[in-house]
Amino acid sequence: MLHVLVIGAGTMGKVHSQAYAAMENVRLAGIVDIRADQAGRLASQVGTLPFTSIDEALKTLDRVDVIDVCVPTYLHKQYVLKAADSGKHVICEKPLARNLKDAQEMIRYCKDKNVKLFVGHVIRFFPEYINAKRLLEQNTIGPAAVVRTSRGGPFPVGWNNWYGDFALSGGLTLDLIIHDFDYLRWCFGEVERVYAKGLQGRISAPLDYALVTLRFKNGVIAHVEGTWAHSTFSMKFEMAGKSGIIEYDSAKEQPLAVFSRAEQTGSRGVAIPESPLKENPYYLELKHFLSCIEQDKKPVVTAEDAYEAMRISLAATESMKTGKLVSL
Repeated sequence: MLHVLVIGAGTMGKVHSQAYAAMENVRLAGIVDIRADQAGRLASQVGTLPFTSIDEALKTLDRVDVIDVCVPTYLHKQYVLKAADSGKHVICEKPLARNLKDAQEMIRYCKDKNVKLFVGHVIRFFPEYINAKRLLEQNTIGPAAVVRTSRGGPFPVGWNNWYGDFALSGGLTLDLIIHDFDYLRWCFGEVERVYAKGLQGRISAPLDYALVTLRFKNGVIAHVEGTWAHSTFSMKFEMAGKSGIIEYDSAKEQPLAVFSRAEQTGSRGVAIPESPLKENPYYLELKHFLSCIEQDKKPVVTAEDAYEAMRISLAATESMKTGKLVSL
């Protein structure tokens, strides 16, 4: 049985904690958050102990095998290195870090400390995305040529509005559509060139929008759209090949909807894509990571994969800033 300590009692901390609490042969050892009331509320919901610091938790608990980092992006490095120092395996929410230098250091540091580092790119665990990749591998539509993805929802209102501070969050390109960059790279391999346009820096963060064009080394062209200006969360993709098209749209079950922007105040926490599965993709992702620890096997998504997804995201941000194509 693995004992897991969750750092962060926000939206993702709650999602991860609920997943661990539902697993057999896993013990949720505790919840850490500097906000004692927040830690206490979540701990009581999932039947574990609250702490206000990682030091307090590690000093109090008899056993911790895994530390799951669910704090804001700019704090990832601090807690990942601290977890590695304590000799615990680490699960870190995406993106791995705010910049590539920190991400490199985190990967190297965990290797030096001989602890495993997993990064939560959960789209690889959604059945719709898994099935689409399988169809591609089976050559169902022939070689893919053009791909379009879209991901959007309401602006996430986080602790101290950290999502609204580009220096802390990296905006929607690093925080939101990095999901699609990781998935597309999983399907089509390495990206050769990136060109992007967006509203970052030209309008308030709650109305951010980006459109990114990727050229893969195998010739596939992908158009990736992301927005924080929608009222409800949705995600979709369309993959076109010589023999057909693979498509998915989470919003199709609600073909027409009208919302008043005057009624919107932002979404508390980040939007969580829903799934009808008994074991949702977050549960499956975390269960997979824990099995990789127990069986010493390579995960579906590696820390190096997470680093490459960051490279694409930050290249898109650079392209928006300079107005130029960025080569990888």
